Amino acid sequence: MLLSRKFINQYVDIEDISSEKLADVLTNAGLEVEGIERLLDIDNLKVGYVVECEKMEDSDHLHVCKVDVGDELLPIVCGADNVAKDQQVVVATEGAILPGNFEIKKTQLRGEPSHGMICSLSELGIEHYFDEEKAQGIYTFDEKVETGQNAREALGLDDEVLDVKQTPNRSDFLSIFSIAYEISALFNRKLRLPDLNVPDLSEKDASI
Repeated sequence: MLLSRKFINQYVDIEDISSEKLADVLTNAGLEVEGIERLLDIDNLKVGYVVECEKMEDSDHLHVCKVDVGDELLPIVCGADNVAKDQQVVVATEGAILPGNFEIKKTQLRGEPSHGMICSLSELGIEHYFDEEKAQGIYTFDEKVETGQNAREALGLDDEVLDVKQTPNRSDFLSIFSIAYEISALFNRKLRLPDLNVPDLSEKDASI
């Protein structure tokens, strides 16, 4: 079973418990946790706002951009066809390591400074989470989000998933809520029961 921390947190507060600690305690209680996975395992990702975007001279595809990432204005050279002014985009800033062990560094392209990278979903390795249309070119947010915020949060991928092995003798752990119930007992924390809306039945309804 794949166990989302966000899902579990709806029922019992685990925000201050690391995934590693949670995995150890659950395993010792008889639930074997086989792995932990971050949905987007890249740091130094921010939501950027494209303040300026100009075609680079002597280039048929490069653009020279200035991108607001909340605490600074970054010069970024971007080769995507769909980059444009006033977009909100995902920016990998200095120190980010993308799939393929590609580290983002301050550099120059054709003499222009480039201090980050405006990313596509495929460059982040997360195109499978979105529809095919959004995977074309750089990713742009359809709805307004906060400039400078963690892009993992803005994308809804700020979650970690525990891979829990189900054993035949613990059929009581075949639901997320059952595991949340166990976690509340193991950590002595209050369990938040889901809201249930059960309509009242008249005698006529009950007899059917």
